[in-house]
Amino acid sequence: MSAIHIVRDYPHSPQKVWRAVTDPELIPRWTATGAGARPEGFATTVGTTFKFVAKPKPGWSGVVVCEVLEVCEPSLLRYSWQDESGGEVTEVAYRLEPHGTGTRFTYDHTGFTGAGGFFMAKILGTVRTKMLTKGLPAVLNDLDDQGNLRPESP
Repeated sequence: MSAIHIVRDYPHSPQKVWRAVTDPELIPRWTATGAGARPEGFATTVGTTFKFVAKPKPGWSGVVVCEVLEVCEPSLLRYSWQDESGGEVTEVAYRLEPHGTGTRFTYDHTGFTGAGGFFMAKILGTVRTKMLTKGLPAVLNDLDDQGNLRPESP
């Protein structure tokens, strides 16, 4: 079984990081460095079904169907992940913990099987690494200490 495991430390509070990764208005800002997915129907409530909608690519509609499986604000968000056209259901987890004066963010995407899953994990892992290394820090820097977008932010 293949998986994606990324750990990043951010010089921001867990509450601020939580807001950036769970606010439907902010999510497209940091996913823009990847496929640019925006959530439709997302809420941090267990049982919520939602979609991530990105720009379609050859062989992919750009839509992923998800369901929130577990929430413990501001330290854990876990949801299922399945391509709109079907296929295996995988799981994504965001884990946040205080680390020094900031936050350690752990991203896990598990459940990829077979050769196709291996390649999907490699592709998605590269994209997720970029989003968490470039996209998310930029959004975090655009937020004030209360987690609100600064007025000068686009």
